[in-house]
Amino acid sequence: MRVSAKSDYALRALIEIAGRDDGLAVSAEELGKLQDIPHGFLQAILADMRRAGIVVSQRGQSGGWRLAKKSTDVSVADVIRAVDGPLVSVYGLRPEAVTYNESAEVLQLVWIAARSSLRDVFEKVSIDALANRKLPRDVAARTKDEEAWKPH
Repeated sequence: MRVSAKSDYALRALIEIAGRDDGLAVSAEELGKLQDIPHGFLQAILADMRRAGIVVSQRGQSGGWRLAKKSTDVSVADVIRAVDGPLVSVYGLRPEAVTYNESAEVLQLVWIAARSSLRDVFEKVSIDALANRKLPRDVAARTKDEEAWKPH
């Protein structure tokens, strides 16, 4: 899987928003500066997340962006889907919609298994966990495996 700049930027912006002790809205300009995200790109990402119900915008002098729901109720998977679409796609199709001839149909099972594996991590990690730097135990355990850190 390739993590897009959109997903990375979206998650970094949400970590900043969720990490605020005061709970006040944060301007896109400030989010961009804090995380070194291009302003125009960030505005588009925030709009995608607003459409998905992850963030809300607030107008006025103390305007900016806030989470639309509790940070514990927004997962990494929710954010990726909001800005990039399905976690796994095969030439634009969801894995269950792909068809192959008999000799290659086993590939569909690989794509389904890959999606399940991604869900195992991305749906368990909330924005709250990221903002508090506390991953779920089983997700953190995956990072302890030396093989996980080696490029292949």
